Amino acid sequence: MNRRPPPSVIGFLARSRTAASRTVEQGLSMPMSQPTARRTAARTASLTSLLCVSGPLLLASTQAQAIPSFARQTGSSCADCHVGSYGPSLTPYGMRFKLGGFTDTDGDGTKIPVSGQLTWSRNNPNRGDSTSRLREADLYLGGRLSDNIGGYSKIRSNNSGNATFDTRLDDVDLRFVSKPFQMAGKDTMIGVSVNNNPGISDPVHVLPNASTLTPASNGGASTMLSSSALSNRVIGASVYGLYERNWYGEVGSYSALSPSAQDRLGWPVNGDPGKLSDTGYARLAYMKDMKRQFFSVGLTALNTRRQPLRVGPSDDLTDFGYDLTYQFLGTREHVLSLAYVNIYERRKYGSPLMPTDPTMPALDRGSVRDQTISMNYAFKQSYGVLAAHMINTGSFDAARYSPVGIPDTTSNLILLYWTPFGKEGTYTSIANLRVSAGWFRFDKFNGSTSNVFRGPPITNPRDLDSFTLSVNLAF
Repeated sequence: MNRRPPPSVIGFLARSRTAASRTVEQGLSMPMSQPTARRTAARTASLTSLLCVSGPLLLASTQAQAIPSFARQTGSSCADCHVGSYGPSLTPYGMRFKLGGFTDTDGDGTKIPVSGQLTWSRNNPNRGDSTSRLREADLYLGGRLSDNIGGYSKIRSNNSGNATFDTRLDDVDLRFVSKPFQMAGKDTMIGVSVNNNPGISDPVHVLPNASTLTPASNGGASTMLSSSALSNRVIGASVYGLYERNWYGEVGSYSALSPSAQDRLGWPVNGDPGKLSDTGYARLAYMKDMKRQFFSVGLTALNTRRQPLRVGPSDDLTDFGYDLTYQFLGTREHVLSLAYVNIYERRKYGSPLMPTDPTMPALDRGSVRDQTISMNYAFKQSYGVLAAHMINTGSFDAARYSPVGIPDTTSNLILLYWTPFGKEGTYTSIANLRVSAGWFRFDKFNGSTSNVFRGPPITNPRDLDSFTLSVNLAF
């Protein structure tokens, strides 16, 4: 994920922030002259890249996608749209609202389409200093412009330390949706989504960029759909349709923003994904709402030709994924959501890689796979537990995945939460609060279950574990 690791992690890595780690973030490795230096650079690059991807994952899992301005617009509570009243998991009602372009309304006058969110957290890593701070302040602009046009955008300010905030444009999803019509005697709806994050348009909210659940990985070992390499640094449009209220299809394309545009929007240019061409996105899903239960089966594909340096050779990257979702809704006293996502990426490398060891040339083809199985249970939409098991694997490549040649990483998330508001019969149903405690734990990293960098200082997967307390306020 393209988010800054917690300050405690930064302190732990401060001595290791070298040019090698910065180069790896851009998809290249810097050659070193001494064997020890090579091992140190590889170790540093792997750990730095991992933490840039996975360090904030525990915090991200506590952040809301529920937008109070939507509740004010529709007259519905946060619990009507979200499992656990706070998100990001959607109920069938929330899925329909998203498919309808965020345009549903209670018809009771015009509502101000502005919401805010504050996130405070205390992070306690196994290795490094604990930190407590106001982590993030967000501004949401979300609502309907007409019966056919709606959407939302998020402006995020991250506390980067010393009471300074980095502000940037986060997710954007603007939609045009047709009025329902009949096709072959079946209800049909067609819409257009303009967004800046592949997969965020998913109505089931099971794909990684919508669910915020993505496997941690060693450097560039995540799939495009699982990592946030493209998130908020691209712009794209897709056409989607819903047929017979069950069959969902979507096709679209994306282009990378220029480095100057990314910089103006608040994103550091060293995270530029490069130039993208021939980029296509497709999604097909069958969704069945049985009132008390819901299930879906989905397929997803993303293909692009990427020039990491915007000139010269390019990499061909193709993602194929499938997903399964089941929800038990019952009377809403007990709500259970289960999901499984499996994404496979095929890679054909054209861009050069300068290995840290010249005796181990990089392969020109490879593959990676991300898998996530998750469970979200909520009692009375107030007390809940979220658990996820995440697996990242890749094909052997001694040059890209030092020191053992495989990037395999296995991690787990356990999150307990309490959401006192956002429901009928509570103090307020159109604003919300969530208090959560989460544990992010590694079983394997960098292909190993111990001494993951094969040298001093000894680093085991458990050294990367983290425990976080968070308070989220949405209003």
